Amino acid sequence: MKIEILGPGCSKCKFLEEQVQLACKEAGVEAEISKVIEIDEIVAKGVFSTPGLIIDGKLKSFGRVPAMPEIKNFLKGM
Repeated sequence: MKIEILGPGCSKCKFLEEQVQLACKEAGVEAEISKVIEIDEIVAKGVFSTPGLIIDGKLKSFGRVPAMPEIKNFLKGM
């Protein structure tokens, strides 16, 4: 699984990354987690409000940090 955290490094972006790492650990999911910090690249992926979360190429959320249960559902493919 490939997960991208989109954002310039604000506190919400960092918190989202921490939550995603924790969700992966708790769900037993192995994932490659990367950060996208270049604004041009973030906008090109359709995110105009950070943080953004992309899982396996699909935009799952942007402009907020999803709750832990929602992140886990994203990991399960829901």
